[in-house]
Amino acid sequence: MHYKVDFNSMPWESPMDGMRQKIQTFTNRQVRLVEYAKDLVPHWCEKGHTGYVLQGQMEIRFEHETQFYYPGDCIVIPGGQGHRHMAKVLTDTVRVFSMEDI
Repeated sequence: MHYKVDFNSMPWESPMDGMRQKIQTFTNRQVRLVEYAKDLVPHWCEKGHTGYVLQGQMEIRFEHETQFYYPGDCIVIPGGQGHRHMAKVLTDTVRVFSMEDI
């Protein structure tokens, strides 16, 4: 399924330092355009999501392995405590288009 979202017309929200995002809701999913910066606060996230790296490089540390993501890569993270992960920005900024169930 493809979504056409005019992200430029949506306001930025700032839920934490080093991260800003534009969010659009479609039925039971949220579509996000997220920009991560070098000063992203390290934090564990347990909510599953799928995303595509549009720009920059990112490291995601899972409990048992570390993965590196580059432009064009798809990030698939299942939900649940057994899939905890922590993201680290490797370039000045990283832009990710993501979708998640709400």
